[in-house]
Amino acid sequence: MGSSSGVVLEEVPSVDLMSELLRRMKCSSKPDKRLILIGPPGSGKGTQSPIIKDDYCLCHLATGDMLRAAVAAKTPLGIKAKEAMDKGELVSDDLVVGIIDEAIKKPSCQKGFILDGFPRTVVQAEKLDEMLANQGTKIDKALDFAIDDAILEERITGRWIHPSSGRTYHTKFAPPKVAGVDDVTGEPLIQRKDDTPEVLKSRLEAFHRQTEPVIDYYAKKNILAQLHAEKSPKEVTAEVQKALS
Repeated sequence: MGSSSGVVLEEVPSVDLMSELLRRMKCSSKPDKRLILIGPPGSGKGTQSPIIKDDYCLCHLATGDMLRAAVAAKTPLGIKAKEAMDKGELVSDDLVVGIIDEAIKKPSCQKGFILDGFPRTVVQAEKLDEMLANQGTKIDKALDFAIDDAILEERITGRWIHPSSGRTYHTKFAPPKVAGVDDVTGEPLIQRKDDTPEVLKSRLEAFHRQTEPVIDYYAKKNILAQLHAEKSPKEVTAEVQKALS
């Protein structure tokens, strides 16, 4: 028996099937959650989202990844998005909301989702709410990863990456054994082009200008939880769990 995703179930090892079955049984008792993560680059959203995803059996929707997937899959919306991208235009809010609408109907999103990187404006938040209302659902919580810009600069400009494995280091918080060199392979580390004070400054300005009104929008709906994102990852995880309980 094959499946629509091209996976032949007979060829999946029993241990994988059993662990997926156990995961689904465990998930069936979890409450549904539809979450939004709001926070500037370096605020720790990327660290917390896999933990939230596993704890609550949600799917993680990053709008950039979803757009690329829709374009690659040549879905009707993906074709429209590609046309806009090819012209160097921004993909319209309606298209992005349409792609989210498609994505949340997948089985992996049955218990809900984490939206990361969207909405960035109040108009997008309104369009998202409208689409969810049509499905009879709504956003349950918006998690605001609040953090001082000065802390972000230290976090981000100290970040070094081993390109082929994705391992990350930090000159202050998680230094490699030998400066500038990956612990495992001994290969040189690089800094991302974006991880400079200048780029960070413009990204933070854009974030504050666009996204502060989105934070207010969810605060007025009484679904905003403000996290102290400058704390250690463990402490932030505890705050997230408290906000979602």
